[in-house]
Amino acid sequence: MDTTGERVLLTGATGYVGGRLLSALERQGVPVRCLARRPDYLAHRAAPSTEVVRGDVLDPPSLRPALEGTGTAYYLIHSMGSRGSFEEADRHAAEAFGQAARDAGVKRIIYLGGLGRGDHLSPHLSSRQEVGSILAASGVPTVELRASIIIGSGSLSFELIRALVEKLPVMVAPRWIRLPAQPIAIEDVLGYLLEARRSDLPAATYEIGGADQVSYLELMKEYAHQRGLRRLMITVPVLTPRLSSLWLGLVTPVYAHVGRKLIDSVRQETVVTNPEAAKAFSIRPRDHRKAIERALRNEDRDLAETRWSNALSSRGASRSWGGQKFGTRLVDSRSIELEVGPERAFRWVRRVGGKNGWFFGNWLWRLRGFLDLLVGGAGMRRGRRHPEELAPGDTVDFWRVEALEPDRRLRLSAEMKLPGRAWLQFEVEPAVDASLLRQTAEFDPLGLFGLAYWYALYPIHQVVFSGMLRNLAHAITSGSKSDSSHPGKQRDGAMDSHNGP
Repeated sequence: MDTTGERVLLTGATGYVGGRLLSALERQGVPVRCLARRPDYLAHRAAPSTEVVRGDVLDPPSLRPALEGTGTAYYLIHSMGSRGSFEEADRHAAEAFGQAARDAGVKRIIYLGGLGRGDHLSPHLSSRQEVGSILAASGVPTVELRASIIIGSGSLSFELIRALVEKLPVMVAPRWIRLPAQPIAIEDVLGYLLEARRSDLPAATYEIGGADQVSYLELMKEYAHQRGLRRLMITVPVLTPRLSSLWLGLVTPVYAHVGRKLIDSVRQETVVTNPEAAKAFSIRPRDHRKAIERALRNEDRDLAETRWSNALSSRGASRSWGGQKFGTRLVDSRSIELEVGPERAFRWVRRVGGKNGWFFGNWLWRLRGFLDLLVGGAGMRRGRRHPEELAPGDTVDFWRVEALEPDRRLRLSAEMKLPGRAWLQFEVEPAVDASLLRQTAEFDPLGLFGLAYWYALYPIHQVVFSGMLRNLAHAITSGSKSDSSHPGKQRDGAMDSHNGP
């Protein structure tokens, strides 16, 4: 059975692992078909050679057409982020997918599950392993990879560690964060997933993990060490999972709805006990120190290439105060509909800064530049090299062009003095006879001072960012259509975000 040259069906391509696997498959020249509930949302992220089809694992009739003509199917779906019974949803989805794959003649299913042994697994881990058993029972040869904590910028576990360490100089945590796990780098997970297509690899369950066994506590200490942060971590025996999840919800609001399920999993050992993967695969995983180092080094590239709000494949509503959090990243995102095409809209986006100004509150921008000069920063004196042309690496006042996609995206990285790091991004998305302009400000605070800085300036940010988008939209429409008196319908607010299909 040779599955390496046939078309691959990928589910979960809008999720954390699935999105990176899609890019890896495309780089290898593999013919890929993606299953998505909203194909229009995924289409612009996939290569032209990738086929995106509409379908839902909970809608069995939609699966058979998507699976037809595929040799391998990746199953990277779970419902942990849902507020209802995720176990039941996962069970029905796996049954429907396994049956449809068998009927379509699929030769192999590759599934990413979770490590853990014993009769008292958490509901999350128990459900992940049940899904693997259901897929294998379908009759389609199934390769199940069981992993522990995945280390990579954007992964739930890593962003949780980052949020806790960055925010809390003194941390009181339950003693079971000392339990051993075997974290694995996202790059190594992708290596296993890609190699699982090998025709000579037996269909079986393989336990995969990094080069060493460490606890959540040791991971947090290593993160603090690499970030140059001094943290005191005290473990106590009195925090129950429920109290811990409530505390987690206060410290990291974006993960509150999965906090209890994740904590239940952390309370159990998730280490490799079967060494078969080391014999069957050529992957030699890195240790947790190298995994964290690589995640920190690559985080800016990962966030620039993917939307900050797509780190999770399934998530509930986030809190609506103070900006949205991505790990420790604080985000103000807002959009407005325009009655012009993307090319005309982006023509004005390219003009921000320098003598062209920032479309709103220019005196505030100049004041910020003056204050930046006083503390040794770049200030506003650099301007920009050309009033309309931009290229990656150009300076725009106290920003620098980090990425530029013609008629689609401009991403600026802040070079003013800040207690953290900041970005300002403009995106133009096509619509029917119109376009959508999205403006996003991101801030990655350094410690408590960074958080205080963001929240102290939050009211000013609301006024400035809202005014920028409104006036930019007015300039676009009034400059493009002389009879236009309405700049568009603004979907305003710091919480305007896209959810995955």
